[in-house]
Amino acid sequence: MRLSSAIKHSLHSAILLSLLLPLSFTSAQTRNSVAADHPGQQVFEQNCSSCHVSAANSSDNQTIPTIESLQTLSAAALEFAINEGVMYGQASTLSNEQKAMIVDFLAAEEDDSWLAATMCDAGNRMIDLNQPTYLPGIGVDANSSRNMSVENAGLNTADMANLELAWALAFPGVGALRASPVMVGSTLFYSATGSRRVFALDANSGCAKWVFKSPTRLRSSLAYGSLGASGTNAVIFGDGEGFVYALNAETGEQIWSTDVRSHGRGVRLTGGMVLHENQVFVPVSASGVSQGGTATFECCTGHGEIVTLNATTGAINWVYHTMGEAEYTGEVNSIGVRLRGPSGAPIWSTPTVDAARGTLYVTTGENTSHPATNTSDAIIALNIETGAEKWAFQGMVHDVWNTACGGRSPGPNCPNQAPSTLADKDFGGSAILVNRAEGDILLAGQKTGDLWALNPDTGSLLWNQRIGSGTSLGGNHWGIASDGEKVFHPINDPGTARGTYIPRPGMYTFFIGTGEPSWSHEVVPDCENRSERLRGCENRNGFSVTPLLIDGALITAGIDGRLYIFDKDNGDILFEYDTVKEYDTVNGVPGLGGAIDAHGIAAGGGMLFINSGYGRVGGTPGNVLLAFKPKGD
Repeated sequence: MRLSSAIKHSLHSAILLSLLLPLSFTSAQTRNSVAADHPGQQVFEQNCSSCHVSAANSSDNQTIPTIESLQTLSAAALEFAINEGVMYGQASTLSNEQKAMIVDFLAAEEDDSWLAATMCDAGNRMIDLNQPTYLPGIGVDANSSRNMSVENAGLNTADMANLELAWALAFPGVGALRASPVMVGSTLFYSATGSRRVFALDANSGCAKWVFKSPTRLRSSLAYGSLGASGTNAVIFGDGEGFVYALNAETGEQIWSTDVRSHGRGVRLTGGMVLHENQVFVPVSASGVSQGGTATFECCTGHGEIVTLNATTGAINWVYHTMGEAEYTGEVNSIGVRLRGPSGAPIWSTPTVDAARGTLYVTTGENTSHPATNTSDAIIALNIETGAEKWAFQGMVHDVWNTACGGRSPGPNCPNQAPSTLADKDFGGSAILVNRAEGDILLAGQKTGDLWALNPDTGSLLWNQRIGSGTSLGGNHWGIASDGEKVFHPINDPGTARGTYIPRPGMYTFFIGTGEPSWSHEVVPDCENRSERLRGCENRNGFSVTPLLIDGALITAGIDGRLYIFDKDNGDILFEYDTVKEYDTVNGVPGLGGAIDAHGIAAGGGMLFINSGYGRVGGTPGNVLLAFKPKGD
């Protein structure tokens, strides 16, 4: 099917936007442009127009896009830039309502014609939920092991060297895909996060059986299960604004939606929701980390939470707070703006359920303002019925950091260095519970490069290994995997050696019982004959994505877009595939591969699924979901 020029332009504009759009949200300046009565115009003029002038007022050397250029972009492209892309820091002090008004003011009229080519034939849209559930959530199981059985994966070790691309599905106006799907029988439920849409896809062909368009930006991975006594099978997910949704998995209709915000702005639902019995555990990653980059912001407010919902109704049961509400501390920043705290310790990861102990395990990020708390950069055990804290283990103390500390010269809201490590070395992945006859062990990886093994009853340290020194984007970023005998610890470590920092990107494995090392694989750059779109190939090739185990294989991928499958016993490479290329897609949308990051690897029913494209934090943008299967199947 031939696509309209508007769709093609929207896709390439989104890619260019993530690469080229340095915005400055500064003082207001009158502009002579369109839609004078639009409510978003005033917000734009007050916050954006000093840099984004009209074409008539631009100079010959203007590099920042004009208003007219912005008005050719789709709402999805603009939302990504404001909320996750290059405009993220500058727009962080705006409310969600103000951001929505700007997007509505600027966005080109949406062309949904691509969806027609994405849908299955009318006679092929039935969803059979009586088939086996292959993948119920990002963790694979309640222990968050990321270890799939051969039966659920439909793949074994021998299949891995024999994979081929079965189909590619692309989404216009999207620069990053971050969420893991869930899978029931032949249906793959998938959140194309940048598009605001959740799809029920035919896993064999990639066509859509139903499409849900979210009123808010999507972010988290999906979860699947039955909603309490009602027995309704549902797909559950969180968004980038603080709302949780439950959809009827058979029809795609919304069952309920719950607003879990308690901090107003800067609330994100990043980790996957967890459905256990008649409760939904919602990890909240509010922290004020981005707002701190604005010098006039009274830094900082917001903190991590676990919000527990009634699965049937979506009503809130109990809430765990990683700290109390921020208050004015009596201190001011270097330009005299009052400071608030404590803040931070967001929960980026998916909770882990320990039903036998009646415990929920969560991991947290850094504090974003003083005073520091003992719940930041921590692994925390909660009573699963009440949310009461049982114990907390800190991987790093006094880690107080926000985006004011991210440049070469710290901004006014960068915390006082004397009592702060200024590290931004949080936990981004889930804790894994390993059940053993010799005694259970709780494992978690950290951006310091540390791998921690704890006693799940007490939180006491059993052993620790560390690879390198980590960075704010390095060390272990989005989690680990375990087969019960070994733990697999990916390290990202972007950049070049400087001072005491020596990058160690690669995969490192350890025996769970003792912490002794097994095999390792250090990544080396491979930049010859690769796409010109690939960003930073020489020093951005580590493993950030959450890995996946199937039978005797370990599946991971690099932020340079290379997919790797290792023999989990010895580290031999069974399969390697460069995803950074152009694709002919099943829906006719131009497909571009890119970085593989976050929750970008999944499998089920004889298929392997890969998100290719992550135009955040220096990654190469892309917009394709790739499906692999064994040749001949």
